[in-house]
This record gives sequence, structure tokens and C-alpha cells, in this order.
Amino acid sequence: MPDEDATKGHQPHRVRLPGFMAEEDLGLGDVVKRVTYAMGIKPCGGCEARAAAMNRWMVFSGRHTK
Repeated sequence: MPDEDATKGHQPHRVRLPGFMAEEDLGLGDVVKRVTYAMGIKPCGGCEARAAAMNRWMVFSGRHTK
């Protein structure tokens, strides 16, 4: 369950995409939310919780992390 990972203090997986990403990090949930919105799919009540869980799981970054 994704909420268990957050309570244990696990860090999200980081995927570095130089050249494609700006300086700020973008979570997987935010990416899915933007794509579905662009396709005309209206968000439901569970979309925010699902996006938050996906953001805790994976983050895209354009810069090196230490």
C-alpha cells in the first residue's frame, strides 16, 4: 500500500531527464493528471489521492541529486 511507504520514510524513486525537465521536480501523479486533463478527462474525487500516492512513488527531475 503506498501510504505505508510514506509512513516508513521511504524516498520516491528519482528519474533524471536532463533536457526535458526544468529545475523543479515533477511527480508521476502530476504527469498523469496533466495528460488526462489535456485529453479531456475530468478528474474525479479519487484523482487527488491517486496523484499524491504516485508522486510519493516516483519523481522526475532535470538536475543531479546528491
